Amino acid sequence: MEIETHPLEPFLPAKSKLLMLGSFPPQKKRWSMDFYYPNLNNDMWRIYGILFFNDKNHFLNSTLKSFYREQIIDFLNEKGIALFDTASSIRRLQDNASDKFLEVVEATDVAALLRQLPECKAIVTTGQKATDTLRQQFEIEEPKVGDYSEFVFEGRAMRLYRMPSSSRAYPLALDKKAAAYRIMFQDLQILR
Repeated sequence: MEIETHPLEPFLPAKSKLLMLGSFPPQKKRWSMDFYYPNLNNDMWRIYGILFFNDKNHFLNSTLKSFYREQIIDFLNEKGIALFDTASSIRRLQDNASDKFLEVVEATDVAALLRQLPECKAIVTTGQKATDTLRQQFEIEEPKVGDYSEFVFEGRAMRLYRMPSSSRAYPLALDKKAAAYRIMFQDLQILR
C-alpha cells in the first residue's frame, strides 16, 4: 500500500493561542481548496461560520462548491489559531477519508510544533484517531468529547480539548457540534 506524506505545511501564526489537530487530510480528489478541512463534506468551516459570524455558509463561496481559502487564513491569523494534523504520513486502508481506515506511519512531532508557538495554551483534537495519536506523545488523560484535560508541556500549563469530529460521518448534528466548540472558544477567550 502506498504511503502518503502530508500535503500541507503546518499553519502556525506567530501569536497562536490554540493548535487544532486533525488526523490527516482527505485525498486530494475530494478537496475544494488547497488548505485544511478542504472537503465540502466536512463541517469545520461551517462550525466557525456559525460561531463567529452567525452564518454556517460564511466561508463558502457563492456557488457553495468551495471555501474562501484566503478569508479563512485571514480569520485564523486574526484569532491566533494554528492548524496541522497528528499524522505526517499514513496508509489508507480503503479509498476514503475515514479515520477508521487510516494507518499512521509517522506521527507528527507535536512538541516541535508547540515550541514554535510560545503563546499557545491549548490543543484541540478533532476525532478519536487524532486524540489517540497525540496521547502517544504526551502523558495526558483522555478528556471526554466536548471537555478538556490539563497537562504541562515544558513548564507551560496547557489544555487538551477533545472536540467532536467535524466530519459529517460523525453522528452529531451541526448545531450540537457548534455548541461544543462554542464552549471551548469561550474558555480560551477567542470567542466572547
